[in-house]
Amino acid sequence: MLQHAVENALRPDDLADLSEELSALRHDIAKQGAPMLGGLLGADPLAGDKRAGLENLCHYLSLRHHDLRPLQRKLMRRGLSSLGRLESRVLPTIDAVLAALAAMRGVDPQFASPSEGEFFRGENLLAQATDELFGLPRANRRGRIMVTLPSEAASRPDFILDLARRGMDVARINCAHDDEQAWTEMARHVRAAGTDIGRRLTILMDIAGPKIRTEAVATEKGSRIETGDLLRLVAKGTPYATPEVAFCAAVSLPEIVTRVSVGDRIRYDDGKLEGVIESVGDGEALVRITHTKTGGAKLKAEKGLNLPDTALGLSPLTAKDQSDLATIIRHADMLGYSFVSRADDIDLLEEALGEHPPREHALGLIAKIEQPQAVTNLPALIARARCRNRPFGVMIARGDLAAEIGFERVAEMQEEILWICEAAFVPTVWATQVLEDLVKDGLPSRGEMTDAAMAARAECVMLNKGPAVGEAVSLLDSLLARMDEHIFKKTPTLRALKSW
Repeated sequence: MLQHAVENALRPDDLADLSEELSALRHDIAKQGAPMLGGLLGADPLAGDKRAGLENLCHYLSLRHHDLRPLQRKLMRRGLSSLGRLESRVLPTIDAVLAALAAMRGVDPQFASPSEGEFFRGENLLAQATDELFGLPRANRRGRIMVTLPSEAASRPDFILDLARRGMDVARINCAHDDEQAWTEMARHVRAAGTDIGRRLTILMDIAGPKIRTEAVATEKGSRIETGDLLRLVAKGTPYATPEVAFCAAVSLPEIVTRVSVGDRIRYDDGKLEGVIESVGDGEALVRITHTKTGGAKLKAEKGLNLPDTALGLSPLTAKDQSDLATIIRHADMLGYSFVSRADDIDLLEEALGEHPPREHALGLIAKIEQPQAVTNLPALIARARCRNRPFGVMIARGDLAAEIGFERVAEMQEEILWICEAAFVPTVWATQVLEDLVKDGLPSRGEMTDAAMAARAECVMLNKGPAVGEAVSLLDSLLARMDEHIFKKTPTLRALKSW
């Protein structure tokens, strides 16, 4: 009976049909990928490893236009790859499966089975790109730890040295805060800390971009906005409250008010408030609050605003950013690009950088994916950055992204961004609220521990500033090292279990 079951599972006709189905899929991927690559590259003669990443990305995108679930089950029950782990090696994986099917049928393979070097080439190129961008990894883990430095770090070299000893690999300086003198001091302390511990620490400096925030507010002291309340936004002048509209805020950019339309959604402070534009006119917009956190929320200055339905038409590079570039070029290893959403935004930054003297080592670029348009244009952003030939990575800015696309979609989208970047051999940064309770209060929640563990699939994990950030670095250093024994990207790695 067992022999009959095996023979039934391996019927020659059945295997031939499966081979034909997989060969047809490979043909479609190659056929669709070629024009897609041409569209991304245009006239740029990109070659070598960087072209290989874009070719594989186009093959992956072509593959994911198919629903592979029925095919996957047919492959799985024959002990073959389900194609569920091929982000960095699309055609090599398919060719390896086709070669295995040919061997099972006793025929010559249509495509040669890839060598070990060919099969893992994309994985190795991703590792090289990660080292080039972030610096070499520590001996105990693959992933890097990035820490956002607080203002007091400018006068506390001991604080930065402690972070370095605990496991910080990358120091992030946010140019939306402090000034050139503070940034210079922070950078100097980071370099000194690297010398002290005997390894190079790298520096990311974020340009601020167009700050979409509340400014001055007018409200009764201690009051909270509840669902159903009205909020007035004013483009210019002093905010004011009235009996009918008890909450009012000035905004950092007039376009927030002048370019919205009735019905557009707006979110405040990473989604603590959500509302819909009810009316617009005379430099003001009235917002009807549709959702708040339990107990309502206070209206405060310097809180972020997101308008997922509104085309604001803002340049991601402000006059302040352009003046900050000289300091960034002098001190940073990487530049964090906020609000980048189109391939042309890469060119805009490159033109601004071109006005400064060239560096000995290329300045790395990290595109912060914060908006739906950036998600849609991610392949084009990657291609344009690759053509510019500088170290490149992507930050999954989950806070702004969640506020733009909705909290219910951010978990799904962060996975897709991880897949797309791996297919292109682009390193990623997992950012926003990692170990947030621990950083702020000294005690992590169970949910954020799981989130931090899943962050091990990215090449770098970012911690925000807070009183207990040192403890968070120590915990994350240990956690990432342990997760390296269990998972690489999407692949479980089956070390021997010791609990049972």
